[in-house]
Amino acid sequence: MSLSRKAFLSRLGLGMIGAALLPMTTHASSLQSLHQLADALPHTDRLPALFIGHGSPMNALADNPFTQHLNKLGQELRTQCQIQAIVVVSAHWLTKGTWVQASAKPKTIHDFGGFPEALHQMQYPALGSPLTAKAIHQLVQTIELTEEWGLDHGSWTILHHLWPKADIPVLQISIDFSKPMAYHRELGTLLRTLRSRGVLVIGSGNVVHNLRLSIPRLMSQDSRPFDWALDFDNWVGDRLEDQDFAALERYETIGEAGRLAVPTTDHYLPMLYTVGMAHKGEQVKTTFNEVTHGGMSMRSFRVG
Repeated sequence: MSLSRKAFLSRLGLGMIGAALLPMTTHASSLQSLHQLADALPHTDRLPALFIGHGSPMNALADNPFTQHLNKLGQELRTQCQIQAIVVVSAHWLTKGTWVQASAKPKTIHDFGGFPEALHQMQYPALGSPLTAKAIHQLVQTIELTEEWGLDHGSWTILHHLWPKADIPVLQISIDFSKPMAYHRELGTLLRTLRSRGVLVIGSGNVVHNLRLSIPRLMSQDSRPFDWALDFDNWVGDRLEDQDFAALERYETIGEAGRLAVPTTDHYLPMLYTVGMAHKGEQVKTTFNEVTHGGMSMRSFRVG
């Protein structure tokens, strides 16, 4: 079911993108799903939805402006919000079909290599929430339950700073790599009700993520951004400010900057889930913005 990033990239070369969008639901089935959700997850004040540009796994160990921003954001959310569970849509869980992780104790996945042993030894011991997973399945029945996977580094490296006590249940929703761009924003919209049920949804990826072109600057510790990376990051920022979320699905139409900034869609797609959760006219606020090491954007924002 789950695919490695390498397998995902090879599949992209086979032209497998282009399946149909989410099937339409009837009004009656939608009402039934909402009633089932209300039974499982009581109504709360509306929570924000987040997008976090997670960057390198080493940020889990780092004390830098980005991780300081995460710590501050976590403190604000703990003060302002009653969060019952956290759902992360991570760039690093790519599947055929959409799945929600339903185990009671999700494992910490170290889905990387070549990093210090201290990073490989890190654990994020948050509990899962089978109840929330089942409620998500009831809300969108095309999302299937699984106890496979766990918390990959798109989740735990940022949650380590946002909620260092790991005292809020966490689960992940996978990204169906076979679907077109519009599917992902539409699915975010279908899941928007979770925001009023005590569930904080976080998209975790990067607006600009060209690792191949960034590696030389990472190796030489040259943090200067490429001009095209700045241009694309600014274009996304303008679309967010204008609430022109549909344009984000057509990133490749802006030319070379789009093609270089998003050579594969894995890190870009989590953002579409977050903007899909926005209500009409709802504020989108940038919480952190930096383009670094050539082609890596750390742009992070909140809806609401």
